[in-house]
Amino acid sequence: MRADLHIHTTASDGSLSPEALVRRAAAIGLDIIAITDHDTIEGIASAIEAAKEFPQLIVIPGVEISAEPQEGEAHILGYFLDYTNKNLIDTLNELRTARIERCKKMVYKLNELGMKIEWDRVEYLGGLGQGSVGRPHIAQALVEAGYVSSLREAFQKYIGRDCPAYVPRKKVTSIEAIHMICNAGGMAVLAHPADIKDLGAILVPLIEAGLKGLEVYYGGYSEKTISNLVKLAREYGLVISGGSDYHGLDDSVGKDLGSIEVPEQVIKEFIACSKHEDGGK
Repeated sequence: MRADLHIHTTASDGSLSPEALVRRAAAIGLDIIAITDHDTIEGIASAIEAAKEFPQLIVIPGVEISAEPQEGEAHILGYFLDYTNKNLIDTLNELRTARIERCKKMVYKLNELGMKIEWDRVEYLGGLGQGSVGRPHIAQALVEAGYVSSLREAFQKYIGRDCPAYVPRKKVTSIEAIHMICNAGGMAVLAHPADIKDLGAILVPLIEAGLKGLEVYYGGYSEKTISNLVKLAREYGLVISGGSDYHGLDDSVGKDLGSIEVPEQVIKEFIACSKHEDGGK
C-alpha cells in the first residue's frame, strides 16, 4: 500500500490540475492520495471525479490551512472533511482573498526594488486567476524575468520570511484552523512539525482543541527526526501521517509525488483513525 497524504494542485500553488494529478498518481502506482491545497478546497471535487477512472485509487478530501501558533508559523492539515461545508468554504474564501492581496503587495515591493515583474503574469502562473496565487508563483515570475536562477534563490533572497519583499499575511490561529476542520467533520493534523520551535509546548493546547495527528514522514527529515516525532506522536496519542508536499515545481517547494515512503502500518492506522472519528462509517 502506497500513499501520499500531502499534495497540492493548481487550485492553490501546484503545477498540475486536480485531474492531471490523479492521472499521475495512478500511473506511478499510488493507492491513496490526499488533496491538501493551501486554504482552498476547490480542487477536491474535480480530483474525486477524475479518480472514478481509477477504482484502485482513493482520493481523500483535504486542505492545508496556514495558521499562527504561539511562536512562528504552523500549517494545519485537514483530512476527510466535508468539502461542501458552507462555513468552511466562506472562511477559506476570505483567506484566499487575503493571500491575493498579500501577493500584490509583494509584487509592488519587488517593483520598488527594481525587479519589474507584472501582477498579470503572477496571476497567470497561478492558473489564469482560477488558482490560489501564492509565493511560488511570484518566484516563478522572478525566474522567468531572469532576476534569480531558481525558486529557492527567490525565496532566500527576496520573498522568504525576513527578506526585503516579504509581506506577512492574514492567518487564523492554529486553534481556529483546527476548529474549522473539526466543524467540517475533518481530522486535523499538524504539518511538517519539525520546523516548529518548542513543539512539545504547543501540542497540549492544540490537542485540547481537537488536533488528532502529526505529520512525521516528510521530505528532508532524517531518521533521527522521524524517530523523535514518532515517539512524540505515541506519547500524545496522535495518529501519524506523511507526504511529499508535492507542488510539481523545483525541490525547494516540496518533493516529487509519491517520493516519501510512508510505512503501510502507518497508513492503515491513519485510515482506521479516520473511521473511528466518523463513527466507523
